[in-house]
Amino acid sequence: MKIKTTLITLLTCLCFSTLALAQDDDAIKSTVNAYLDGITKGDTALLGKAFHPTAILRTFNASTGKIQDFPVKNFIRNTPAGGAKATTKLVGYSYAGVSATATVELEFQDFKYIDLLSLLKVNDEWKIVCRVFSRVENDVQIKGSAGVAAKTPASTSKKVVKPKKDDGW
Repeated sequence: MKIKTTLITLLTCLCFSTLALAQDDDAIKSTVNAYLDGITKGDTALLGKAFHPTAILRTFNASTGKIQDFPVKNFIRNTPAGGAKATTKLVGYSYAGVSATATVELEFQDFKYIDLLSLLKVNDEWKIVCRVFSRVENDVQIKGSAGVAAKTPASTSKKVVKPKKDDGW
């Protein structure tokens, strides 16, 4: 009887954890799709739903040689009425805990944007907090090593270092 109770408890926990993961998957995709639909439909409400109010948009300005930041409120305000004439694609996403990343493409007639989006789960909602983007030629392909775990050398130190509260690590 005790084994049966333990087995039922374990199966229940497994079902709830699987459901929570599926909810995060759906919520992340929903946030990213709200961003993409907001752009292509010119829907500022969808963009406001996708982005955290303090989000930043960032790129490298080749003309000035400097990193350039744009507040999200300016980006949303300057979204063309009727939307941008682009095809969009969610290339991929990954997440752990309260942080996620997503890669998307917005392809226009003669160029495309490749966006690397950082998301955080804030008050049980996934929000884009940073958009790092590149404007590239249409034939440029995304490169990388998604899904490949980096090998790290074994530590020779036995010292256990505890992170300080809010130290960024």
